[in-house]
Amino acid sequence: MIRYNPKIDEGLTTSQVQYRIKNKDINYNTNIKTKKISEIIFYNVFTLFNILNLCLGILIFIVGSYKNLLFLGVAICNTLISIVQEIRSKRIVDKLSIISSTKVNVRRNSKIELIDMNEVVLDDIIFYNRGSQIIADSKILDGTVEVNESLISGEENGIIKHPGDYLYSGSFIVSGKAIARVDKVGENNYASKITKEAKYLKKVNSEIMITFKKIIKIISILIVPLGIVLFLRQYNLDNDLSSAVVNSVAAIIGMIPEGLMLLTSTVLAVSVIRLSKKNVLVQQLYCIETLARVDTICLDKTGTLTEGIIEVEDVIKLNDNYDYKTILSAMSRELVDDNATMDAISRKFNEKTSYTTLELESFSSEKKYSSVTFKEGKYYLGAPDILDPSKEMQSLIEKYSDYRLVLLKNKKDNIALILLKDKIRYKASSTLEYLRREGVDIKIISGDNEKVIKRIAKRLKFKDIKCIDMSKNNTNKINEIVENYNIFTRVSPNQKKSLICALKQNGHTVAMTGDGVNDVLALKEADCSIAMASGSSAARNVSELVLLSSDFDAIPKIVEEGRRTINNIERSSSLFLTKTIYSTILALIFLFVPMNYPFEPIQLSLVSSITIGIPAFILALEPNHDIISGNFFLNVLKKSLPGGLTIVLNVISVMIFTYVFKINPEEVSTMCVILVAMTGFILLYKICDKFNILRISLFFILIITFLTCIIGLRSIFEMVVLKPISVIYVLLVFTLDIGLFNLLYGICEKKLFKYKDKLIK
Repeated sequence: MIRYNPKIDEGLTTSQVQYRIKNKDINYNTNIKTKKISEIIFYNVFTLFNILNLCLGILIFIVGSYKNLLFLGVAICNTLISIVQEIRSKRIVDKLSIISSTKVNVRRNSKIELIDMNEVVLDDIIFYNRGSQIIADSKILDGTVEVNESLISGEENGIIKHPGDYLYSGSFIVSGKAIARVDKVGENNYASKITKEAKYLKKVNSEIMITFKKIIKIISILIVPLGIVLFLRQYNLDNDLSSAVVNSVAAIIGMIPEGLMLLTSTVLAVSVIRLSKKNVLVQQLYCIETLARVDTICLDKTGTLTEGIIEVEDVIKLNDNYDYKTILSAMSRELVDDNATMDAISRKFNEKTSYTTLELESFSSEKKYSSVTFKEGKYYLGAPDILDPSKEMQSLIEKYSDYRLVLLKNKKDNIALILLKDKIRYKASSTLEYLRREGVDIKIISGDNEKVIKRIAKRLKFKDIKCIDMSKNNTNKINEIVENYNIFTRVSPNQKKSLICALKQNGHTVAMTGDGVNDVLALKEADCSIAMASGSSAARNVSELVLLSSDFDAIPKIVEEGRRTINNIERSSSLFLTKTIYSTILALIFLFVPMNYPFEPIQLSLVSSITIGIPAFILALEPNHDIISGNFFLNVLKKSLPGGLTIVLNVISVMIFTYVFKINPEEVSTMCVILVAMTGFILLYKICDKFNILRISLFFILIITFLTCIIGLRSIFEMVVLKPISVIYVLLVFTLDIGLFNLLYGICEKKLFKYKDKLIK
């Protein structure tokens, strides 16, 4: 690669710039991109079950049984909800990532030009001054600056840079001016190298998702061959093509837990809406569940526990002959030092004064003080150990070692010692206490030094502080280190990632909060990552949750929302899984039984809506803050298996009854539909457990609605009036079902209890 070494007063020529552009040596935007809307639509539309539902719908349409196409409505709703939610998240993320196009001054053809940051090329001569963002790795040619690299290293302390030193992208100038030559562009920049591993999507650690994928995998293996064989079996029973198709489709759609996916998408979407009202952006639906299951949370100090600004805590008066408030007010009025310390003093001391200013000396990190000469005298403001290296001052420094200290003095007297502290985020302490009460282990990971972090931890009432400097320790023992310490200092970006990996290897479910480029690798690795909106776009893009107001106290709200979501989905999922269980078993049975499958698609749509869909959605939106316990799959299975087995036994008994009493197929279908609905109501009663006004009202409305459909709308749902003997049999079976269901429920609960702590892998 050809490198240029342009003179400071000349810069690159037009031909050199054109050569750089031609060879793509330009500072293009490397921010992590979200998926395109077309990609979101494609991946949500073309799913296995959507394609299967479409094929089944086409078959029903071909045979002309149009009313049995009702099942397609659920699939369409599920797809639309998923698409709308993902597009909504994408648009908000994109808006967050759009920063006003930064303009920078460069010298080209011996003239200073103001250009867009993405037009800067390799070897450009670029000008930086106080407040400038470093847009590309550059080497200082002239000038001295103080640089804040907190978004890269995590350390807030300013770093002095001289000619020959490097300025890294992602940092910014605190004070001073410099002329630099661009040394890296695009993906070669330091910040880009850190974030290049990060992707918009990452593997989701969700027990609900794992469970659903397991169920879908099993059903996917069974459904097509089972459907084909069942169709051939039904067609060979002297049925016409239309009846065979309708019966087979009914069996197949009964096996598909599409309502379950719709329920989950809807409940999670509602949670997303609720959290958005609390200024929380959810970029990945299932992360709500993950955070509710987290047992360890790793916190970055800057931007998470603190706001990144300093405030005056107290002032120790050292000499009664001076009015330090008036002096500090006068100095803060005159000094234009753009740093956190001066900002804090200016906010605290802003009285009007009559002091006449004669001369100013701005703050410099090299001399570590500033001064103002008034007509009334000259006063200094700066580091105590620099302005007064005496033993008495050293004693004061040690006494107030928990604070950042600034000394106010004149030529001969020390006037006051100003005690400064990092501003803790509002409710950060109460949030940590909430997490502790909920059994979540808290660890602070920061690039800052031990002294600063311990000071913050004490103010946050952090208990049992065990601190370790990661720059001085062997990372080969990192799996032991993460368990033995709760504060990690001087941590590099790669070490942050290693700490998260070690915690996961030790069996923990880990959440990570952060806001800087230095946090990206760890955020990507965590089971649940939380970014502050005020931080870098890279951190936001790799995180599942973004706190739009950068308010750390939103964490408890997310945990509570996660509990409501998981507990309610778990309860409602048992209703849907019941249908999948009995439909799958019945489909297998009717491969060998020389009888017509007793259901049509529209009948299953009726029963599913009344006993599963409607109650599941209503119950899933109720308040529920119970602590999550046990394994999701086993909790759902022990509730759904008794209902599914009860329905299978009911259908078998009806088949035997109709064989003995020669009942016609229409009446058989009606009896089966009624018994399935009755068993569904038994399960619903069991799940509701403690009845309130909502549940009582829901229960009776559903029963009345079902009776209205099978009596008043029976022709639509292919139902007939039962003969007296059939009515008596249905009532007898229903009475026995109550005892049978409770017996099976007790057996399932007892047998599955010993597996309660095992996960579905």
